[in-house]
Amino acid sequence: MVNGRTLIPSPELLRRYDRPGPRYTSYPAAPRFQEAFGETQLRESIAASNGDPIPRRLSLYVHVPFCSSPCFYCGCNRVITRDLARGERYIAHLQREIDLVAPLFDRDREVVQLHFGGGTPNFLSPEQLDVVVRTLHRHFRFSEARDRDISIELDPRFVSPEQVAGLAAIGFNRASLGVQDFDPAVQAAVNRIQSVEQTVAVVDACRAHGFRSVNIDLIYGLPLQTLEGFSRTLDQVIAIRPDRLAVYSYAHLPELFKPQRQIDAAQIPDAETKLALLQLSIRRLMDAGYVYIGMDHFALPDDELAQAQARGGLHRNFMGYTTHADSDLAGFGVSAISRIGDSYSQNHRDLPSWEAALDADRLPVWRGLRLSEDDQLRADLIQQLMCQGEIPVAALERRYGIRFDLYFADALAHLQPLAEDGLVQIEPGRAIRVRPLGRLLLRNIAMCFDRYLHAADTVARPRFSRAI
Repeated sequence: MVNGRTLIPSPELLRRYDRPGPRYTSYPAAPRFQEAFGETQLRESIAASNGDPIPRRLSLYVHVPFCSSPCFYCGCNRVITRDLARGERYIAHLQREIDLVAPLFDRDREVVQLHFGGGTPNFLSPEQLDVVVRTLHRHFRFSEARDRDISIELDPRFVSPEQVAGLAAIGFNRASLGVQDFDPAVQAAVNRIQSVEQTVAVVDACRAHGFRSVNIDLIYGLPLQTLEGFSRTLDQVIAIRPDRLAVYSYAHLPELFKPQRQIDAAQIPDAETKLALLQLSIRRLMDAGYVYIGMDHFALPDDELAQAQARGGLHRNFMGYTTHADSDLAGFGVSAISRIGDSYSQNHRDLPSWEAALDADRLPVWRGLRLSEDDQLRADLIQQLMCQGEIPVAALERRYGIRFDLYFADALAHLQPLAEDGLVQIEPGRAIRVRPLGRLLLRNIAMCFDRYLHAADTVARPRFSRAI
């Protein structure tokens, strides 16, 4: 039986594999997208997807970039402002994007998931969010099934229990709350002062108004974090008993993310302390009854995420782990990413370019990629690995008409040292299974099968965060 202690690799093993790599919310990773993929290509991809014999369901993502104050650790695409009028202008452009994109999809395609991310989605009032949701309802056919998800990321510092009631009335039934750490010294160092009481009030309101699931985000490796302080945070979070938890590694990349330049690098925990923080988190959460889903995600056994993994229905995309595996993803808003059929596309990352495209009645596509047959095979393989913890060798051979050991000879050579370290078990001709020690290092296992990381003709290599 796997528990919080048997899952933890040794510090030596973690150090060996603590190297940069993609998070595999997509394959190929977003830095591989190309500006040659534009509005015409997106229209073609949607039309081709509409033509599938069995219509794929839809997941919708809406990006709200605004934040009232900067969190110094943040690497998200966001705009810092206290000017609430900017929200009204943004909604008007969102409605224009929905007007342009929605008619491209067949009306018989059912929406099973809607997620608002950011930034801070609750920068917009419940009344403003209602306008966006109603616009989507006018253009898309939403499922009435019990497992329909309408979720939102919330900053507990800027939402009241009364506003949560308003969100529930709109139809939201899942919420994700940023916490990161309750230690006052850490909060001051990253410019995010947030009390336990504020957080508990929002969680209690979500539960009182019928939200099916509440997620809490934590980050380890932040400045001034200690084992003692983070242990108290874990005590407080476990007492709240969220349905899901994400425990992310802080990636200090100040050359890429300007807010991180406000962080004193000398205050960041050293490698040994950071590894100890990770080990502490795993042990405490699993001993508290949480199921380890994969990467940095945990869920209670009766949560739909854990149940989806148990029945083989887990999926991973730009919204993280989700239960809706058989759906295309359509993204709206600045920088939003879509996965339609065999393509990825991303909107402009800056507000002026995104707005200008919509003002000209153009789809605001910045870049994208149409997947080759090899891309689709490797994307399928990595999806199975990240979600189910195994690579179904025999099934992939049948599905793609390949001989696995020949097609992936180079990848298997890269994988062999990981097998020798006890991270994976290779069953020739059948499957490659992740062993308990490998569950934290799924990124490293996936990297063995990433053609772009090993391609000799790769000139510009993108900067990725470290695995640990």
